[in-house]
Amino acid sequence: MSISLSSLILLPIWINMSQIQQGGPDEKEKTTALKDLLSRIDLDELMKKDEPPLDFPDTLEGFEYAFNEKGQLRHIKTGEPFVFNYREDLHRWNQKRYEALGEIITKYVYDLLEKDCNLKKIFIPVDATESEPKSFIFMSEDALTNPQKLMVLIHGSGVVRAGQWARKLIINEDLDSGTQIPFIKRAMDEGYGVIVLNPNENCIEVEKPKTHVQSSSDSSDEPVEKRERKDKVFKETKKRRDFYEKYRNPQREKEMMQLYIRENGSPEEHTVYVWDHFIAKSAAENVFFVAHSYGGLAFVELMIQREADVKSKVTAVALTDSVHNVWHQEAGKTIREWMRENCCNWVSSSEPLDTSVESMLPDCPRVSAVHKDQNCLLPVNVEHNTMLI
Repeated sequence: MSISLSSLILLPIWINMSQIQQGGPDEKEKTTALKDLLSRIDLDELMKKDEPPLDFPDTLEGFEYAFNEKGQLRHIKTGEPFVFNYREDLHRWNQKRYEALGEIITKYVYDLLEKDCNLKKIFIPVDATESEPKSFIFMSEDALTNPQKLMVLIHGSGVVRAGQWARKLIINEDLDSGTQIPFIKRAMDEGYGVIVLNPNENCIEVEKPKTHVQSSSDSSDEPVEKRERKDKVFKETKKRRDFYEKYRNPQREKEMMQLYIRENGSPEEHTVYVWDHFIAKSAAENVFFVAHSYGGLAFVELMIQREADVKSKVTAVALTDSVHNVWHQEAGKTIREWMRENCCNWVSSSEPLDTSVESMLPDCPRVSAVHKDQNCLLPVNVEHNTMLI
């Protein structure tokens, strides 16, 4: 006999079984009955999901989407924008589908950086061995040799990677809104060398090796009865653990582990590394930064660690919705004074573009940057950014 899904209402009681077992005869009788009930639950039936397999295409064509001539993501057959709720009442599956599409978008943008923007992919650490985890950045041909000016782009936190400002905008708006490509092309047209950082690429994921759980009797010289009791407890514990694992991971997704990239294990560490090995060695007399969201925090951390060098090379910094905090990051007085003179932070606001916005922190000027989607700020357009170009 199998128990229907309604038996789930009894599961919370299972958690308190150890407490019940400490009680009197009546409670022990209830425990025995509960154990009998649980033993007859068909776990396969209980954990059966309506969720389709998490097996998604690995190309845009496989998703039946493509970017049109305006850089908008559209369905190949219907011409409609991307639909998140592809399957009703299956939020987890829809989210996994969205994430799979996002990974394809990331690779698509990488290709555009190389083919459309003529940037080169440079692997880091620069002295990495063949077998160790690696990341990469993108640079123009003249990034290190341009004697006049160099522009450095740093995106924010989250799922975005090199060349992106916001995945949401790429998918729901267009490539010009969500990527750094308009900035890169405009900068190169104006004679800048360009370096595109990749601060969220901090580790690689590999499948976690399976661990062998040893039975208590595998290496024991204990008496048979004691060993049998231990084995019984071991099997019951394993059954509960397997039950939980099946509930938590019904489709048996691979267990992954992270291998961090040497000297690039965080956005701050990555920014300092690229400064030391590339930007500081560039020939440019004037270096300019555009840093969005968490990228602003990473820049301030760079200043804290390399203050004199940054001041000697960096001419101006355009921050967009930066989340830096000079007090929490313990930026000194000389850094705050330099930022007031050389930085500007464009922030979400309903005011006209470039309107002064008050700030509680006197670190650098704040002005308005308007975008129709106020929940996902589009960094200030380079056409208006007279400080940099």
